[in-house]
Amino acid sequence: MNEKRTTSGVPARGQFEAQLARESGLIDSDNFFIEDFFVQLVAFERKKTERSRVPFLLILLRLHDRFFVQEGNDFVSNLAAALNASTRETDVKGWYRYPYTVGVLCTDTGRSAEASILRKVTEAIRSRFTPEDAEKIAITFHAFPDELESHEQEGVDLRFYPDLAMKNAAHRKGLLVKRGMDLFGSLLGLAFFSPVFFVIAALIKLTSKGPVFFRQERVGQFGKRFVFLKFRSMLANSDPAIHQAYVASLIEAGKGKKEADTGKPKVFKIQNDPRITSIGRFIRKTSLDELPQLINVLRGDMSLVGPRPPIPYEVEKYEIWHRRRIFEVKPGITGLWQVEGRSRTTFDEMVRLDLKYVQEWSVWMDIKILIRTPLAVLTTKGAY
Repeated sequence: MNEKRTTSGVPARGQFEAQLARESGLIDSDNFFIEDFFVQLVAFERKKTERSRVPFLLILLRLHDRFFVQEGNDFVSNLAAALNASTRETDVKGWYRYPYTVGVLCTDTGRSAEASILRKVTEAIRSRFTPEDAEKIAITFHAFPDELESHEQEGVDLRFYPDLAMKNAAHRKGLLVKRGMDLFGSLLGLAFFSPVFFVIAALIKLTSKGPVFFRQERVGQFGKRFVFLKFRSMLANSDPAIHQAYVASLIEAGKGKKEADTGKPKVFKIQNDPRITSIGRFIRKTSLDELPQLINVLRGDMSLVGPRPPIPYEVEKYEIWHRRRIFEVKPGITGLWQVEGRSRTTFDEMVRLDLKYVQEWSVWMDIKILIRTPLAVLTTKGAY
């Protein structure tokens, strides 16, 4: 049975809830949720999908002229009526960016519904506006979960992460301090370890053919790609298939599980990797192969402290909730995983340590991790 609607477009049985929301200031006179509350709903729906994998659509309607929302102008009221007529009563309407962009949150809806929804919304808008005014409304669709590989260099669709912008604004001073620490620390490290750079470079050249540095594309903050630097510890032109198969097995089949034969966690790095050179085994064990990442820190691709930057083929195997470890902060040379678990942990345990860092981050936390890092390197536990 179709639910009775009032002239305002609010379901009759929902009038009490709508009245409460209006009295609390969450809904405006056009029954749109205010911006601060609506973007929180978008972030909440994203977090639900990260666990449930149930997709949703975010429809954004960009109004090209600001005068539309001026007092006495009925443009927004007509738009609200058009959306109420063309979307489900369970779809949430609100200001994504006041006064320019209206959003519609369509829960439990995937990308396959885009064409149908677009047709209904477009027809409803055309029935209430002149052709000139209808052209001033730009409609875009954004599906979550989205495919990382479709974004390539530009990273993920940040429209689903409005909470990150608010979080970064709240931590603005702390982030400036963190960047200052990165610049100072990377410059100091490059100067201090310059003799070590020359020694390691010479040893690599003397013991195997190939370049001194290993360059690899990695996934950074917001899913953006960057060139990651390390001292080469493997034979030149080594086939990555061994590691790729291992990582796929670890993430897909062994997440958070113990190996049946030993009862121990399946470690993140391959032990006794046949591709590693003699000097490579030493610099990996002592983490000296990581020193060139100071250049990445200086460039701004990485931070001194943060989650380990993954390889694109690794991210392809991620569960949706795993992605948060690389979206919210820059990757780092060292981090909570490196000082607490390193390669002795399972993949899911590593992700949880990274998420703990993301959620509890502070400048003081970075300082404590930096202080603990030398001991973790010297003990070499979990390093391969």
